[in-house]
Amino acid sequence: METINTKCLIIGSGPAGYTAAIYASRANLSPILYEGIQPGGQLTTTTDVENFPGYPEGVTGPQLMDDLRKQAERFGADIRTGMATSVDFNKRPLEVIINNHDIIHADTVIIATGASAKYLGLEDETKYSGMGVSACATCDGFFYRKKIVAVVGGGDTACEEALYLSTLAEKVYLIVRKDYLRASKVMQRRVHEKDNIIILFNTNTEGLYGDEVVEGAHLVEHIGTPRELHYDLPIDGFFLAIGHHPNTEVFKPFIATDEAGFIVLPGNTTATNVPGVFAAGDVADPRYRQAVSAAGMGCRAAIDAERYLMEQ
Repeated sequence: METINTKCLIIGSGPAGYTAAIYASRANLSPILYEGIQPGGQLTTTTDVENFPGYPEGVTGPQLMDDLRKQAERFGADIRTGMATSVDFNKRPLEVIINNHDIIHADTVIIATGASAKYLGLEDETKYSGMGVSACATCDGFFYRKKIVAVVGGGDTACEEALYLSTLAEKVYLIVRKDYLRASKVMQRRVHEKDNIIILFNTNTEGLYGDEVVEGAHLVEHIGTPRELHYDLPIDGFFLAIGHHPNTEVFKPFIATDEAGFIVLPGNTTATNVPGVFAAGDVADPRYRQAVSAAGMGCRAAIDAERYLMEQ
């Protein structure tokens, strides 16, 4: 067991964590960053990123994360592998246990653990990840111009994704397992008014098919009833829009979250309800969930942490 003291502990990587590490390092906070179980975050599963500033020709997700990581290391960030397994934010300094073993005492903590997209649990979702399966229409919709795609979900998020994709794709299927949409009335109206959005009610996805990339989905209508019907739907892209799960479980005894589990930032900064604890990226952003907005929050969190330390 090791006990480590630091001015700034960053939990989580990805654009928010690495950017926070860049700014905290340049502010001479000598931050320690623990990358978690997926170094680089969700972007490491994305093939091409074309909307992150500074890459006019685009960049792969893993390369983008590697560039950010190297930049943080260049300024002296101490990047380690490990996962926060418990915290005690009632203590001063703040206490974080890594891998149920090492103890970190930190004057400030930046939570950048991200949010994981919810999936249906199909093996094919993993098989075709980045090869036709996506959980972000804003990120990947550009690659499906003039093609046929499907969106799974029946809430506001699914309708928003379908509407966005309808401006790019030739046709959008909205796969809804119930016989109605859960989305708000205005979102329902907008979807129904779009000629190239086709809603498939009472429909579940059983699997996907294709040689190397998604070429179609195995669907079933009215499952478990006398009207049950199995069929294949040719598509080029399969978008999940059934929500995101913020990685906040370990912090919930101390940090205020909303009903979905996202960290609540009560003011105009990245400060949480616990003094000295800040949050950045998707873990505190259920609305935008973009790499560039996460990076911006990482910058803000590091500046907030530096100012907090100066005030103390």
